[in-house]
Amino acid sequence: GLLLFYAWPLLRAVEISFTEWNLLRPPRDVGWANYRQLLDDGRFWRALGVSGLYALLNIPLQTALGLGLALAMDRLTKSLWLRSVLLLPYLLSNVLVALVWLWLLDPTLGAVNQLIAALGGERQGFFGSPDQALATVAGVNTWKHMGMVALLFLAGLQNIPRPLYEAAALEGANGWQTFWRITLPLLRPVMVFVLVTSVTGALQIFDTVAVTTQGGPEESTRVVVLYIVQNAFGYLKMGYASAMSMVLCAVMLAYTALQMRMLRADHSDLS
Repeated sequence: GLLLFYAWPLLRAVEISFTEWNLLRPPRDVGWANYRQLLDDGRFWRALGVSGLYALLNIPLQTALGLGLALAMDRLTKSLWLRSVLLLPYLLSNVLVALVWLWLLDPTLGAVNQLIAALGGERQGFFGSPDQALATVAGVNTWKHMGMVALLFLAGLQNIPRPLYEAAALEGANGWQTFWRITLPLLRPVMVFVLVTSVTGALQIFDTVAVTTQGGPEESTRVVVLYIVQNAFGYLKMGYASAMSMVLCAVMLAYTALQMRMLRADHSDLS
């Protein structure tokens, strides 16, 4: 399965990135021309920057909320019903979630703006505002994924030996000290997994943007995958789009390696 659905498409993408191919005629080998063109493509680098900014808006809040929810569930409730409710948004399709929030945040008819107006506030543009659109997309995806992040952290919390907390209490440690000296260090393997998968997922954000903003307004949400798709299927530049995909893949591999090294993913404080 890995060879058929991952390795082979990856190798084909590398091969196509060295060609000029519009899907209508056989590919023509152009060597490194696509990559040289990429160096001078300001729109690509801007799109990559927008994706990075989106990750900065999305990941810290999503991780913090997920960890907070996990701590609350671990200490206050074992309710299976509550865990199911938290996981429900993650199980919904990205397109469905985007459509629901597009309606809720509509400047004229949206329930959120209706509530803001009823409270005496000024209606907000949300998806239609260049200053708010990217943060709004990040907020929607934070809402969708934080339940899954919380359950991952909860699984890690339940693997921490309880005698450690009892020993800390006997030594006079308060809750904050226990969190920083026991809980957070022992959650490092889960934290690595959450951060690596969340950031690589954030850099590949596409469907929410495609449904809600189509890259606007004023290209404020033109993320790199949207730009790749536009080049591939809008302008029929499959070779150039594949070259951009290879650069994005290299960025994600570099981030993953750096993150795993910084957080010492191959070590466990439980051993």
